[in-house]
Amino acid sequence: MSEQPLNPTTAAAPEPEAATTVTGSATGSTAADATAPAGPAADEAAALRAASFERARRLRQEPRFPGGPAADPAGSHHERRIRSFQPRRSRVTTGQQDALERLWPKWGLDIDGKRVLDLDQLFDGLPVVLEIGFGMGEATAQMAADDPGTGILAVDVHTPGQGNLLGLADKAGSTNVRVANGDAVILLREMLAHESLDGLRVYFPDPWPKARHHKRRLIQPEFLDLVAPVLKPGAIVHCATDWEPYAEQMLEVLTAHPRFANTAADGGYAPRPAFRPLTRFEGQGLDKGHVVHDLLFARI
Repeated sequence: MSEQPLNPTTAAAPEPEAATTVTGSATGSTAADATAPAGPAADEAAALRAASFERARRLRQEPRFPGGPAADPAGSHHERRIRSFQPRRSRVTTGQQDALERLWPKWGLDIDGKRVLDLDQLFDGLPVVLEIGFGMGEATAQMAADDPGTGILAVDVHTPGQGNLLGLADKAGSTNVRVANGDAVILLREMLAHESLDGLRVYFPDPWPKARHHKRRLIQPEFLDLVAPVLKPGAIVHCATDWEPYAEQMLEVLTAHPRFANTAADGGYAPRPAFRPLTRFEGQGLDKGHVVHDLLFARI
């Protein structure tokens, strides 16, 4: 959801600091370094910088919690590409940490791109809907509790949200939620069998409002090319956004794709289905005069 960025890996490297920086730089040589005399002191400084880089590398790759979600599950196994999400690592509360440590080994999985998931085994034979970008998980937990006969494979990269969703599902007694950590594109391309999903939900994805960032928007023809094969015939793609230009793009892209048909009789937007909860974030947008658009397209 747009209040929590989508779907995981490392952020872009920072720009090198100015050459006038003499100490504290983690970006390599500076003008001062170029004139510094060689010798034991220089060797010691280089060793310290190397150790600092190595510690930072390990932190990027290791889970924040023992047995919990990996920092970069796909690692170097898959190409770097333009991302539709902004990974970030916010503060995790005690309750979220407890949920991650207790429940991740049971209900969590990393998107590493190394295997095809057996959804029947993972969800005990339930039909499965994929949700991409669940924020803090309140709406996902409510939909899971309201419809225990449907499994929800919920994907996000936000660690506090992952812990929060696990905790909410556990508190409600819902056993039909699995939380996936990583890049949804890798999940779709590498880890899901053809015609294995009964639906896809993308609620309030990052709209990337600046024109130069539109290429980062998730709902693109190439994304739908990945989605179509893993959906069963008749499965519904359900998108929702409160960003008008993005809603227009979604409608245009979905309408143009040959594998999807609009369920709205007039070929436009659909009313909000009763099963999609009104989230706190959505309510705040409505209070500000935002118009929320739902799109429901069936896989042909």
